Amino acid sequence: MPYKIQSVNDTPTERVAHESLRLFPRQCPTPLDPGRNDLFHARVPLSFVRQVFGVIADTPQHTYQVLTKRSSRLRRVAAGLDWPPNLWMGVSVEDAAQLRRVSDLRSVPAAVRFLSCEPLLGPLDGLDLTGIGWVIAGGESGPGHRPVDPAWVTGIRDRCAAGQVPFFFKQWGGRTPKDGGRELDGSTWSQMPALDAVAV
Repeated sequence: MPYKIQSVNDTPTERVAHESLRLFPRQCPTPLDPGRNDLFHARVPLSFVRQVFGVIADTPQHTYQVLTKRSSRLRRVAAGLDWPPNLWMGVSVEDAAQLRRVSDLRSVPAAVRFLSCEPLLGPLDGLDLTGIGWVIAGGESGPGHRPVDPAWVTGIRDRCAAGQVPFFFKQWGGRTPKDGGRELDGSTWSQMPALDAVAV
């Protein structure tokens, strides 16, 4: 059943103003410049990742979704982190060349492991959803957006249906995110994992 994830407005300021960020006041969740704010970027110290996980653990009233393209580092450091039950971990999978990220994600003991197939730039033939708890898909948006083939999206949706994995179709994309709408075969797909979902 769909539900709304709470905002983090009631999280105490002192629990989000991490020590390394106090030196660099900016709207950026890591000590790096905006645009390079992947939590598992090689230049983000493991101590900082642990601080972020600590904030997540200390605010169990919220559900956090962390997304990375650096799945190799995620896999390497996962065993050295304490994984709070309110943290959902995901990787970006834009095309078949990035399917290795799914294998890396499977080794992570997150409560929910999810895929963000957005912007979807090619078919994901061979996608294995074993151990994956949620899939988001969507087209690219912006002035130079590349169109998404509907067959790529329906292929993912059908794999999700076969594997009983919740599927969320975010957008077709276009010049703006809302240009193409989000209907797929006459329906909107807004499935999400159950609140008590646990990765196995």
